[in-house]
Amino acid sequence: MDKTLSLSVIIITKNESAHIGGCLQSVAWADEIIVLDSGSSDDTVNLCRAVTNNVYETDWQGFGIQKQRALDKATGDWVLSIDADEIVTPELKAEIIYALQTTEFNGFEIPRLSNYCGRQMRHGGWFPDYVLRLFRRECGQFTPHVVHERVVVTGKIGQLSTPLLHDAFVDCEEVLHKVNNYSTLGATVLYERGARSSLPKAIMKGLWTFIRTYFLKAAFLDGQQGLMLSISNAEGAYYKYVKLWALQHLK
Repeated sequence: MDKTLSLSVIIITKNESAHIGGCLQSVAWADEIIVLDSGSSDDTVNLCRAVTNNVYETDWQGFGIQKQRALDKATGDWVLSIDADEIVTPELKAEIIYALQTTEFNGFEIPRLSNYCGRQMRHGGWFPDYVLRLFRRECGQFTPHVVHERVVVTGKIGQLSTPLLHDAFVDCEEVLHKVNNYSTLGATVLYERGARSSLPKAIMKGLWTFIRTYFLKAAFLDGQQGLMLSISNAEGAYYKYVKLWALQHLK
């Protein structure tokens, strides 16, 4: 990096030993790497400490709060927020460095190319999947949402062209695990907002999600994984609204 502008990378982790090594290696060129762990029971923390001294352990308060905590510890002029299962390629590194040296923007959206059970998905709404991840530290702040958090940046936003690689779902076990976790978090958020559900509504939400992903967003062009993705998306929507319905009865 050009030392006139420093870059901090922030990562939140929990039990990411399968991914974190490649992630850290891909951003080793940054001026500072901040890792905030929330109770890993595997070797994640030790793997991170072998690369950076800026490893912190804390409780879990949701994605938005965790990422803001990590951001609060960063000292660089710019911040790159990535997940433990994401990789910055050499081509993306070069584009980031060039952008920081020449830009008048306060933030950049980066396209994301995600892997689903062995295939990089280019349809079904998964690509280019622009995410705002690179921003001037003094201009950005994360929303406090438990799930589906985002960074809010004041000022002009630009776009990079080189994708961030995302190893979203390695296998079906990970798909089922994430569908369960995210549907629970999503149902809780909806309940707290006053939303209500029913079994017919949950079924219709799941059915519509499948139709939208597979047909309208052309996931069928990604072959078998496109069908699998459409089904798992539908399951996520169905279970989120079933769990919301259950919360109504429990509370």
